[in-house]
Amino acid sequence: MSADASGTLTIGGDLTVNRLGFGAMRVTGSGVWGPPADREAAIAVLRRAVELDVSLIDTADSYGPGVSEELIAEALHPYPEGLVIATKGGLERTGPGEWPRNGRPEHLRNACEGSLRRLRVDRIDLYQLHSPDRDVPYADSVGALKELQEEGKIRHIGISNVTVQQLAQARSIVDVVTIQNRFNLTDRRSADVLAACEHDGLGFFPWFPLAAGDLARPGGVVDEIAARHDATPGQVALAWLLVRSDVMLPIPGTGSVAHLEENVAAAQLELSDEEVEQLDSAGRSAAS
Repeated sequence: MSADASGTLTIGGDLTVNRLGFGAMRVTGSGVWGPPADREAAIAVLRRAVELDVSLIDTADSYGPGVSEELIAEALHPYPEGLVIATKGGLERTGPGEWPRNGRPEHLRNACEGSLRRLRVDRIDLYQLHSPDRDVPYADSVGALKELQEEGKIRHIGISNVTVQQLAQARSIVDVVTIQNRFNLTDRRSADVLAACEHDGLGFFPWFPLAAGDLARPGGVVDEIAARHDATPGQVALAWLLVRSDVMLPIPGTGSVAHLEENVAAAQLELSDEEVEQLDSAGRSAAS
């Protein structure tokens, strides 16, 4: 069992990682708020991810807030060679389940510097703008990350929750290397953004990757394919994403070692061409 089986993606020309990452949102407390109920279990998940050759861990200053980044540093610092810690800024937390946007340059600067401290690094390998803020010109938010990059605090820049137009605008300001949008079997509204990433060789991190909706119900196409492979519906959903595009890097998250191992095992699940077509067709119908 190894994330090596997912293949690799090179980010920004110099960071090569396995194409099955880990999303560290769920190592925090309930509602992505506060510390986890079992701190040692959360640390065990992070360490096990690295043991399974996961080489990209995605987090954000808003997860906790701050808790996810602190746990990553506690569990893994000094970081092993080849491990990329990607984090994000641009959201605030005013309570459990509350995620107000804040794309003001001064906030992004403070957020980045806070992440540097919590992660115990001098430079963040991949720093992502979490979401456009309707109250702040997008160029101002992206420009703030460019300044931080020029100061040596950010190695590469990514953006999240964007349209094709916002991607183009961001790329006119700075070199964008990754995009993180919601994408899964039944939600393909970012297919045009994925296509742009494929055209230009940008990494695409689909969030909420395990979702399969009614397709995973007993008798559904995902359930049937999973049974055929002695797999779970979630594993089928991940395997489909990996075969869907060479620039795809799913980042499933969990607070359980057993669930982490289940997700990583999906990298070894080989879908037939017919099964891929079945999933494509069923997912398009479910999304329409």
